[in-house]
Amino acid sequence: MPSNQRGASAVISALQAAGVRNIFTLSGNQIMPLFDASIGAGIRLVHVRHEAAAVHMADTWGRLTEQPGVALVTAGPGMANCLSALYVARMAESPLVLLSGHSPIGRHALGAFQEMAQAEMALPVAKASWTVTNANSLSGEIARALQIAGHGRPGPVHLSLPFDLLEAPAIQDDQTGQIDHPRDLLTPDQSTRILTELARATRPLILTGPSLMRGQPAELLRTLESITSIPVIGMESPRGVNDPSLGALAEVLSQADLLLLWGKKLDFTLRLNNKPAYDSECRILQVDPEQEFLDLTNRVLGDAAPSQLALRADTRASCDRLVEAARQLTWNTSGWLSEVHSAVSYRPATWDGLQAHQADRLHPVQVCRATQRYLDGATGSIFISDGGEFGQWAQACVRAPLRVINGTAGSIGGAIPFALAARLAYPEARIVTALGDGTFGFHAMEFDTAVRCELPFIAVLGNDAFWNAEYQIQLRKYGLDRAVGCDLLPTRYDQLVSAIGGYGEHIKTERELGPALERAHNSELPSCLNASLENAAAPVIRRDPQQ
Repeated sequence: MPSNQRGASAVISALQAAGVRNIFTLSGNQIMPLFDASIGAGIRLVHVRHEAAAVHMADTWGRLTEQPGVALVTAGPGMANCLSALYVARMAESPLVLLSGHSPIGRHALGAFQEMAQAEMALPVAKASWTVTNANSLSGEIARALQIAGHGRPGPVHLSLPFDLLEAPAIQDDQTGQIDHPRDLLTPDQSTRILTELARATRPLILTGPSLMRGQPAELLRTLESITSIPVIGMESPRGVNDPSLGALAEVLSQADLLLLWGKKLDFTLRLNNKPAYDSECRILQVDPEQEFLDLTNRVLGDAAPSQLALRADTRASCDRLVEAARQLTWNTSGWLSEVHSAVSYRPATWDGLQAHQADRLHPVQVCRATQRYLDGATGSIFISDGGEFGQWAQACVRAPLRVINGTAGSIGGAIPFALAARLAYPEARIVTALGDGTFGFHAMEFDTAVRCELPFIAVLGNDAFWNAEYQIQLRKYGLDRAVGCDLLPTRYDQLVSAIGGYGEHIKTERELGPALERAHNSELPSCLNASLENAAAPVIRRDPQQ
């Protein structure tokens, strides 16, 4: 039965009906009707200090729960503050919905307060973006946005909500709450054809994108690897095949004779410096939910490309079909799977003894060793990594059942909001975020959010007093005498966190870090362990040819 209510109440009711439990938000004039409508609705407003942090939190919620996170920000500059975080979520293939206030639609093009072309601004970094134009459609538009965010390749969806529609009477029709999106599934014949091609290859690899590294699709792909003995590798780092967490992947990738890009774009991560990371004779098969990325592959490969199969299908929804088809075939085992696993897990033996060359400083590996021991102390743990060189060492050395990184966007700054959303999603987990001092500065005041909302986690901060990734570029390309603009102060960020109400310690030696992690854990407060770090370049892993 249709019911009469304000537009703002229709929005909140639609979110309730979709099972939304948290809205990550920062207040502002144009969204006050939504704040008012949320009272008593059973949805928690997690009130942050910067709009981008709200989107980072919705992004992480989407990645960890497989349900779209919801961010709510005000119009104009508030919405504009979200664009970089939207891009991070888009590249991470994370389902979220960003709701932004909007100047009154009745004042459109009349110089209204904070009037901007918000939907148009967000469209290049979102999966979809539009402005609602009718109060009676608000409920259905919310349902539509949530479904688009999670359909096919997940991604962020932006919806602008004009202020006058939120205040206007609205009719909520119960029939508008669900919108059916048909899924393009692989047919049995297509699944068999793909698997037949894989079976004919000597050294096949299946490469997947970020969204297929999470949840049920990741479990199904691990099953596929077990059945077929064909390695399945997930890629989500801006460093591509040089991602330190993938060890010596570049070495075995160059030996592959067939690649199946299963929801993986043929983008810069596989063609660094315009030179392919794979052999020129390697055949490429691709299955992708979006035609634009099938077209991208055709442009990249050109007319001289080896024969390939390109199919448009929902890769997440089709994983079980591929697994079932694989069960019907006979597979020959070889040493290729173990060879790839050995390459990906490879870390130089010399790392075991790495130590800082400077007194009262640590090498990144020393920090990682202690962090790993702490995470291993619980069956459930979450590792979050952000930043440049220190973040790359952390990704190479630290493992946990769940991981969140900044992703192929290559943007830094999200680590602290990532951790807050992780705590909401997993109240009992051990959560450590490894971040650099440059990264810390982007969202340091979200420690206020963490203290206020009682969301404890531990930030292990590698403080080398540099924008070290850029400094290392300067050293390589221009020389030490032309290094400029990358130095920072060796600030006591731990004292800043303590002043906000969290827990902080300054760490100078490896033996101090383990006990400090336990003290931070026992404090049950948002914590910052500020480790004085030497400015080591990020690792590039190459195996000794004789090993």
